[in-house]
Amino acid sequence: MAKRQVMFTFPEEVIKDPIIYNLGQQFNLVTNIRRADVTETTGWVVLELEGKDKDIEDGIAWATSKGVRVDEVTDM
Repeated sequence: MAKRQVMFTFPEEVIKDPIIYNLGQQFNLVTNIRRADVTETTGWVVLELEGKDKDIEDGIAWATSKGVRVDEVTDM
């Protein structure tokens, strides 16, 4: 199993959507929230994703397609 840490930045349009839940369910990933700051209009979450490399890549691409900005976290 691979692990990656990424930062999701949510725009207002998707802040109430269950993106992290769906990411885990649809792509068979374990999601671990490491840090977060979420308000009613915006938010960011540092996530640790665990699963197969392809599932992680597919999940990140899916989140991006939903409007979430995804950045790699290298210094945690």
